[in-house]
Amino acid sequence: MSKRSAAWLAGWIALGALCAVARAQEGVGDVVYVPTPQTVVEAMLKMAKVGPNDYLIDLGSGDGRIVVTAAKKYGTRGFGVDLDTVLLKRAHESAKREGVTDRANFIEQNLFETDLAQATVITSYLLPEMNEKLRPKILKLKPGTRVVAHDYHMGEWRPDDNDTLVVPEKTVGNPGISYIFMWYVPANAAGTWQAAVPVAGQTLAVDVSFDQRFQMLSGNAQINQRPAQIQGARVKGEEVTFWLVTGSGAGAIRHEFNGKLQGDTLTGILRVHAGKKVGEAQFSAKRTAPGKLDLSAAEPPAAAL
Repeated sequence: MSKRSAAWLAGWIALGALCAVARAQEGVGDVVYVPTPQTVVEAMLKMAKVGPNDYLIDLGSGDGRIVVTAAKKYGTRGFGVDLDTVLLKRAHESAKREGVTDRANFIEQNLFETDLAQATVITSYLLPEMNEKLRPKILKLKPGTRVVAHDYHMGEWRPDDNDTLVVPEKTVGNPGISYIFMWYVPANAAGTWQAAVPVAGQTLAVDVSFDQRFQMLSGNAQINQRPAQIQGARVKGEEVTFWLVTGSGAGAIRHEFNGKLQGDTLTGILRVHAGKKVGEAQFSAKRTAPGKLDLSAAEPPAAAL
């Protein structure tokens, strides 16, 4: 067999294995279990900053290592779902062996039918098309819910954090390398906002109109009726951060907003950077007109004529 033919065959074998994994996670076809390496489990939980006040749901939990590790190391409560009864038995035995049955449970259930409402953290090792199928359901959860995935992304919903690990024992996907992605379910900050902020001996009249796609914000703004450029605007759970820049060059003034969203009120700290001088004040902005949070998939490009 030529090298080219061997490479082609190896590619098809790898693709077949991945498809089998997808079928196994959806509860059809032969069961193929691909465990998340323990070093990756530890890194996922560290990235999510899980703790005793969290409730973790692992989608496609296999032998239960993520839920059990979170319960034993961090006191986290939660459960895993899987359709493989053999793996579920192993997971229950692991929880019993580690003494965490009061915090770690496992359920025989299709992950697409799982109620995620109580989760503060969701973990998974699913193929991209499965993540994207789950995405609308996840985005309806409470703002700030953390989602951590091993290896595979969420399509147009870009991660808020990510890491790459060298994992010599990993033999599937990209052998020897694992990718971790994390998202925060974003609150809706879209709409028109107004604030009057006393700072550095003057009052700033701030008007901002935000459009929002997933966690990213764009739009237009004014400060004291002067145009301001929006930079670095995004939502992380209920936290909203953005910069408004007036002027240009050496005379540019940068207004750094860091606030927490509660309904139609955004409160936090404003720092005004003018050269080497930094003024600071608390601000409270009111939403005067609502906006729509865009969570849709991107439209496919138009076909060339």
